[in-house]
Amino acid sequence: MSNLPKKIVPSGGFLHELALQIKLILRLIGDKRVNPFVKIIPVVSVLYLINPVDLPTPIDDAAVLGLGMYLFIELCPQDVVAEHLKNLRNINVIQSDSNPDQEVVVDADFEVEKTDEVSTDEVSSKDPQRPSQS
Repeated sequence: MSNLPKKIVPSGGFLHELALQIKLILRLIGDKRVNPFVKIIPVVSVLYLINPVDLPTPIDDAAVLGLGMYLFIELCPQDVVAEHLKNLRNINVIQSDSNPDQEVVVDADFEVEKTDEVSTDEVSSKDPQRPSQS
C-alpha cells in the first residue's frame, strides 16, 4: 500500500493528447530547424482530407491524417520535437495547476445580515441629487 502515489494527476485523455499533437505539429511546421520537405507531409495529409473527390482506395481519411501526423513527427529532428513537447507540457501543467502538491479546499459558513429595507421611493425622496419621478 505504501508504494501507491499520493496524488494521481489525470493526463487529460484522448482529446487532450490529440490537441497536444496538433499544437506540436503547428510548432514544428513553424520551426526553421525542420526540413522544408518534411513539412509537406502534414499539408498533403490535410489536403487529402479536404479533397472533395474520394480516391478509389480502401484507406480511410482518418488513417491518412493519423499516418501523416505520425510520419511528420517521426521524421523531424528528435531534439527539436523533444524541446517543443517539453514546452507544451510545461504550459499545460502551469495552466492546469499552479501547485500540484497543495490541495485547495474552501469550507466556510456564512450568515445573511438583516438590514432595514428601504424602498426606492424613500431613497429618491431623501436624496437631493436625484430628481424626483413625479
